[in-house]
Amino acid sequence: MRVAISTDGDDVSAHFGRCPSYTIVDIENNKVVGREIVENPGHEPGAIPQFLHERGVQCIIAGGMGMRATGFFQELGIRAIVGVSGRISDVIDKLIKGELKGGDSLCRPGGGKGYGLDKKECDHPNQDECDH
Repeated sequence: MRVAISTDGDDVSAHFGRCPSYTIVDIENNKVVGREIVENPGHEPGAIPQFLHERGVQCIIAGGMGMRATGFFQELGIRAIVGVSGRISDVIDKLIKGELKGGDSLCRPGGGKGYGLDKKECDHPNQDECDH
């Protein structure tokens, strides 16, 4: 299974489309057999799902994602798991053990606008969720 995780440093990014990079992990027989980090190609509607699809990604893990983006991933057969936070290594461990649980998207509609290296304020209800 090939999984992409929205990445900001060593942590899952709250905003899948505006994260600096993606950690792409290949998992076989409950072991990581490959891992690479790729830069975000840019946030345009449908571009990131297509970018990850072309790389063979079967699942995307992120803190937050809008319904439109979720639809793009579904159209390409990519499962989206949102509401995830924490260290990338911990998320991978939970995924392998079958313990990773998604939840509600961490971002409200439009909350990702301006997110990224240029963002100065956090849009999350709990400011502690951000580490800018």
